[in-house]
Amino acid sequence: MGFYQRDFMEGTRGTMGVDWEERIDFQRMREQRKERALERMQEEELGSMLLIDDPNVRYVTGLAMTGGSGADHYTLLTEDGDVVHWDTADHASNQRFNCPWLDDIRYAAPGLGNVPRASGRDSARSWLKGKMADLVVEAMDEYGVKKEPMGIDVGNQALVSEFEDRGVDVRPGECAQVMEDARKVKTRDEIECLRMVAALCEAGFQRITETAKPGMRESEVWGEATKELWRLGAMVQGGYVTSGPNTWPKHQANTTDRVIRPGDLVYADFYNIGFMGYRSCYYRTFSVGEPTQAQKEAYEKARDDLYDVLSRIEPGATTDEICKGFPDKEGEHMDWYDADDYWEMTTNHWAHGLGLQLYEVPLIWRGLSPDHPIEIEEGMTMAVETMQPADRQGVRVEEMVVVRENGVEILSQWPVEEITTIDH
Repeated sequence: MGFYQRDFMEGTRGTMGVDWEERIDFQRMREQRKERALERMQEEELGSMLLIDDPNVRYVTGLAMTGGSGADHYTLLTEDGDVVHWDTADHASNQRFNCPWLDDIRYAAPGLGNVPRASGRDSARSWLKGKMADLVVEAMDEYGVKKEPMGIDVGNQALVSEFEDRGVDVRPGECAQVMEDARKVKTRDEIECLRMVAALCEAGFQRITETAKPGMRESEVWGEATKELWRLGAMVQGGYVTSGPNTWPKHQANTTDRVIRPGDLVYADFYNIGFMGYRSCYYRTFSVGEPTQAQKEAYEKARDDLYDVLSRIEPGATTDEICKGFPDKEGEHMDWYDADDYWEMTTNHWAHGLGLQLYEVPLIWRGLSPDHPIEIEEGMTMAVETMQPADRQGVRVEEMVVVRENGVEILSQWPVEEITTIDH
């Protein structure tokens, strides 16, 4: 197994759409994503799916959902490929004007999410769920799928009961599996979105090297980095910069007002930085001045562990075998944490899928994979991250990758061989 070599035509281009070269084809991406969801739905013999979770809605409609589950909007996909979308008043009006690929956009009665929570009355919440169910059932009847099984991607029992009371055969579990299977392998254009978001993160790393110096606060450095990300068109919904003793263990408040000092390690986690909805997870470590020998050795260990895992990833490999590349209990420093088992070490050493959410299939982790393995498939995208302590500080490193026929292609390109030194 080796690392994938990019073809000539693959690679980051500009952030804008142009007519003089092929870039990300958003129309193709929308069509292929919808087709994948439709194929999986038909395989499960569902007549329709009601999608409420924002990433699933975006996957099928192309609408710029935030990535949470506000549930003020929802989408029905039918077995014939028809799409009905409900949204709040202003959003629906704008979508009708700006999204010609969607033929049927209606006003939503939000049965879940912010509006019912804020109502303060059980009667209001019940009425909203009932109204939402009425709207969806009416559309199901119009498109001839009312008598067919309907998948739903959330398990809210009160809403499910409203549909059952109206004679709908609701299948929550099957729908969630359909969308998970549809989204786990990425299309060409989805991969290019992830390649682009990696490039935007690298612009943020560059800004850190230019601004992190003694006397700057972590929050100021993070502010400069996020300013650069916004300049390039990224959506910033997560991430942080941390320094010195805040780097081990990772500080619970993430970015703080701590003043950076000479000799500090600084690392940045650019997670949930979005380009067209596709999320990053990308760590790099910096040193304010020359790192110590112990810090260099800790970084080499973290980097080597990461690349051991990467060398194991290929189509057909299983996550129970791949996870053995991550540190054992001693390497996890579990005695320091006073932890007894791997499941207690969530987020420290693992690989997780990337896409329209920060965590997608697959998950590769000693706390789960040995007893619950899954098989890696070509086209999966993921982030692989490792860490190590040194001199009461810590280093972290992470790569964003896509699984190719002969191994992984590394989408992230910030230098990884050694800690990036910031002169001051």
